[in-house]
Amino acid sequence: MSFSSLLGSSSFSSHPLAPYGWDADWEAEFTPHAAQGLLPGRVVRVDRGQCDVVTADGVIRADTEFVVPRDPMKVVCTGDWVAVDPEGRDPRYVRTLLPRRTAFVRSTSSKRSEGQVLATNIDYVVICVSLAAELDLARIERFLALAMSTPSGEALLHESALSWEPGAQPVVVLTKADLVPDAATLGHLVQDVETTAPGVPVLAVSSNAGDGLDVLEAVLSGGTAVLLGQSGAGKSTLANALLGEDVMEVQAARDVDGKGRHTTTTRNLLALPGGGVLIDTPGLRGVGLWDAESGVGQVFSEIEEFATECRFQDCAHVAEPGCAVLAAVEAGELPERRLDSYRKLLRENQRIVAKTDARVRAEIRRDWKRKGAEGKAAMEAKRGRWHLA
Repeated sequence: MSFSSLLGSSSFSSHPLAPYGWDADWEAEFTPHAAQGLLPGRVVRVDRGQCDVVTADGVIRADTEFVVPRDPMKVVCTGDWVAVDPEGRDPRYVRTLLPRRTAFVRSTSSKRSEGQVLATNIDYVVICVSLAAELDLARIERFLALAMSTPSGEALLHESALSWEPGAQPVVVLTKADLVPDAATLGHLVQDVETTAPGVPVLAVSSNAGDGLDVLEAVLSGGTAVLLGQSGAGKSTLANALLGEDVMEVQAARDVDGKGRHTTTTRNLLALPGGGVLIDTPGLRGVGLWDAESGVGQVFSEIEEFATECRFQDCAHVAEPGCAVLAAVEAGELPERRLDSYRKLLRENQRIVAKTDARVRAEIRRDWKRKGAEGKAAMEAKRGRWHLA
């Protein structure tokens, strides 16, 4: 049963937490905690050691002392459903987290092997891209690879190779569309992004003029959406437009380079007036991949399709004979930029996975040795031809 159909049923549409995504499955999951006298709630904001939780009685302040795991992937995050102490306790504590349905995770740093959970229990990943600056298609591909690899909570707890179907639905929103001088140019920009994001909805939106907001509101009304993008991408302005009021602070982007300031400093969960839930996030300077091989494969599905025709099953699409991917580039069927981006993201993802997976590290070492031996053999064969000549 879909989220929207649940809200339409008499048993949950009147529940105080229904606007925040409460449904029959969450209620069933919470049953043993209800028996202990605890209350359900959803985390709307996290501070150091404490969080704001929306409950049937309103938003309360709760301490997270009892849910501080060593694993950074399991810390309390905006979007989590939790069990909290009933009214009358002072202070009130978060006693446990309910299993996550999905989680958006990025690598904290290229030098560390930790993931950072940005938002949980999300249905839509809204990638905001400003049209006030030149489109960075490679960055859009990076965001999409992460979005399409959004794992389920169960996978986070029990698997090293994360995957989940259907996962969170990515949506690319081209903000500040009113800055594009004409409709034809705007259409070309949308088309460029659609080519970069096959099968992903791409919407051009102007928060100031209101263009495209009705379509986006309809898309997001059926679940929880997280807004992602660089500083200056217009996330907070878009959030205010969707909310119908100035809830999020907004600052203008710099005129010099179009870059924004970190106006939003925390992740905030807000119920939309037309239905659905929105999580606004601070601007992301770095977007490190986190076990995103499946997402990379989906973003570059045409390359994976060409690869099925390669002569060798382990073709690296670099210089191998009979490589269908390279043939597609030469024939103009595949932009070389796409192939370069595909290779870069796969290499980066492999390095991240190798930090925590000894098997992958061993495979990388074997691959290096094999390529080194092949290069040495090719050089010796070449020298042999010189001597014969």
